[in-house]
Amino acid sequence: MTTTLLTLATMTAHAARPRTPLIPEDAAQAQTTTGIQIHACEYDSSHRQARTFQHTEATLYDAAGAAIIKHRAGPSWKAQDGSRIVGEKIADAPSPNADNTTRLPLSTHASASGSLASVRCVRRLDTKGGTARATPCTTEPQLGSSPYYARDVFW
Repeated sequence: MTTTLLTLATMTAHAARPRTPLIPEDAAQAQTTTGIQIHACEYDSSHRQARTFQHTEATLYDAAGAAIIKHRAGPSWKAQDGSRIVGEKIADAPSPNADNTTRLPLSTHASASGSLASVRCVRRLDTKGGTARATPCTTEPQLGSSPYYARDVFW
């Protein structure tokens, strides 16, 4: 009985923890991403004004430097051929540097056809910038933006 309860407790603990998928070796090449993270001035749970993340506006580039994908709110990615994926966060992956935006792993839901149709996961790597400004905000819903850079891997 004790072994069964211990096993169930262990299984429950593992099930509650989100799993970050490992990037497979055959994953598509990482795309260079540049853009901005939009933040709004809003009241937090302590009734103080603070900057909160709203959405991303970015472009992904291939190895030759050609713009190939637009990254927008949702989060979503839309390729030049019109195919689109929408991401859902599956784990928190903060950057080792607090000045850099998170390195999110996301599962995706894809359109029926096109270059992004087979993509099931996106992982943001090597982030630089993108966090809310350290200056206090004073007017709700004042918007601000922070430039950022990352590499996004699709698989």
